[in-house]
Amino acid sequence: MKVAVYGASGYTGRLVTAEARRRGLEVVVSGRDTSRLREVAEGAEVRVAGVDDAAALARAFDGCDVVVACAGPFSRIGDPVVRAAITAGAHYVDTSAEQLFLRHVFDTYAERAEQAGVSVVPAAGFDILPGDMIAHLAGAEVEPLDELTIAYQTNDIDMTRGTIRSSLQVVLDGDLAYEDGQWRRAEGLAVKRTSFTFPGQSGERQTARWPGAEIVTVPRHVRARRVEIITDAAVFTPEMISLMQLPADQWDAIIGQLPEGPSEERRPVADFTIVAEAVGVDGRRATGAVHATDIYGSAAVFTVEAARRLAAGEAKAGVLSPAQAFDSAAFLDWLAPYGVEWNVVAGDQANAS
Repeated sequence: MKVAVYGASGYTGRLVTAEARRRGLEVVVSGRDTSRLREVAEGAEVRVAGVDDAAALARAFDGCDVVVACAGPFSRIGDPVVRAAITAGAHYVDTSAEQLFLRHVFDTYAERAEQAGVSVVPAAGFDILPGDMIAHLAGAEVEPLDELTIAYQTNDIDMTRGTIRSSLQVVLDGDLAYEDGQWRRAEGLAVKRTSFTFPGQSGERQTARWPGAEIVTVPRHVRARRVEIITDAAVFTPEMISLMQLPADQWDAIIGQLPEGPSEERRPVADFTIVAEAVGVDGRRATGAVHATDIYGSAAVFTVEAARRLAAGEAKAGVLSPAQAFDSAAFLDWLAPYGVEWNVVAGDQANAS
């Protein structure tokens, strides 16, 4: 299998490239900076292409089974990469988590991907793939749902420059909500859950609305009247809040002075828990949870495994969420050797949680 990693010289791109190489896949490293790509190639083929050159992008992906896109913010530069992958007849996955980009991909490329016979699975990184899958598994226990709450908690995470840029891009793009079976802008819509008790904790944590991309993916495979995504409010650090209050044209200069990402020592320390709490229209409840460590390392494992499965023909053609593309329970079970733990409880046990 031949995998093209676009944005291979970035922080996440390097992790994805290393994981693909470790899995024995033939890797093509791609991006716009020749010298940086050569630094990470380690014998892999280098194909240089900028997002402003559609023909060069299509050539970069020619002959590849699947493209893994790691360069963001995706709302700015992601669209040409999706289009080029489809043109080249390659399957596509990415590490995006930006709501409006995902909605654009679903709305724009579904028919084109089907006609090309390729699978397009955006948002296969740590903060969407497990959340999309655990929401699917919990929701299936008590569908149809009155409401579904997806709650995030992260600890000791040092964000990469790319994550910070994408997070701020979401602030610019605005947030979506899903209510009464349809998407709408979230402006002026109060978050329902202002606190949440995460697994293993005795007390509630203050929470805030989180612009998670599951708001775009989950309603496509879980029948729910309302979907809400929240996060432990501690994720909004003083530094992040200060950046959000600055004019957007000042962000890049400040972010460029930050470390590219967590060190090798710090990266494995970060851990995440994602909880999906489903309430059926009949009052039944189910709760699912996913927990793992090493957020960026996990993202590399998730995306490479998704790419491998697409190349093996496991998903139908079209634009799909992770839970639509793959068997959620089987995928999460496969991740167990990488420290991913998950469970779903229903009925009285879910009520007790």
